[in-house]
Amino acid sequence: MTETKKTKKSFFLKLLLGLILVGIIVGAGIAWYGYQLIFESNVKVKSGETAWLYVPKGATYDDVYDSLKVNNLLKNNTIFDWVAQKKNLAKHIYPGRYKIEAGMNNNSLINRLRSGDHTAVNVTFNYLRTTEDLAGRVARYIDSDSLALLVTLRDSELVEGYGFDAQTFMGMFIPNTYKFNWSTNAEEFVARMAKEYKRFWKDRMAKADKLGFTPNEVTTLASIVQTETSKADERRTIAGVYMNRIQRGIPLQADPTLIFALGDFSIRRVLNKHKEIDSPYNTYMYPGLPPGPICLPEIGNIDAVLNYEKHDYLFFCAKEDFSGYSNFAKTNAEHERNARKYQQALNKRGVFK
Repeated sequence: MTETKKTKKSFFLKLLLGLILVGIIVGAGIAWYGYQLIFESNVKVKSGETAWLYVPKGATYDDVYDSLKVNNLLKNNTIFDWVAQKKNLAKHIYPGRYKIEAGMNNNSLINRLRSGDHTAVNVTFNYLRTTEDLAGRVARYIDSDSLALLVTLRDSELVEGYGFDAQTFMGMFIPNTYKFNWSTNAEEFVARMAKEYKRFWKDRMAKADKLGFTPNEVTTLASIVQTETSKADERRTIAGVYMNRIQRGIPLQADPTLIFALGDFSIRRVLNKHKEIDSPYNTYMYPGLPPGPICLPEIGNIDAVLNYEKHDYLFFCAKEDFSGYSNFAKTNAEHERNARKYQQALNKRGVFK
């Protein structure tokens, strides 16, 4: 082989090797770029912090993408969109509240959305008096505004379908903390609470039956106990007072029921004029229990009624030291003495209404 041919062969070999090397370098660069597109962090969330993406029912991919952009959650919207298209996110949009954590890349974020791996919200409610109160509280947590919730809670056909009426329906909502999908609407919320109500009473029905009470009657009495004391160690004693009065046919004469009937929850001192209101919630005028609960009683008060303390007390009133505890009495004369002490204490404090 001539020297010229050897030189040409060497040249082409070097050229081939060079091209291969360039191809490797370019390929590696493309691969690295692709890796960055998919696996490098692409969220604007600081370490130790959390952001949330809310996806309502019926949302499309465009809605999700727009929400990410509007809330400025991504470092590079275009790259996310490119990866989302490749992973066909548009076919896998599920409603809910999604946690976006520091360091998440496009792949992990898209996989979370694709799988419907949403984070439940804790819906908590306790001492509430009216359907307006309940609607306002629950609307803080789920994707339903307070008006939609209120309309649903006052839908007579829906209420009757669950076996209640306008006076008793609030008793179906047992105060507690419940986990919900953020996208829950008003009807779904009520349906879930109906299931929770049945579950709650399953293990308590025997005790209610033994008392000769329905769940609504237990809840109604528990709501009165709830408004009479904030002291857990007095609940069963006060429940026992009311049970004694019911069993002996004595009107309950519970001041909180008058306040509920009047609808003026600013009243601090019940006067004789308040006792004149003609309402089924006036337990001075009408014997027995009012037609429904006057608030949502806590579970502790429901259980206090079911396990009421057996004693001979027929009366109680607040202690004159304003400790929140009560003076209990077996006779009216003893009760009148206790009541005068409390009334005098109110006078000293200038509480006249």
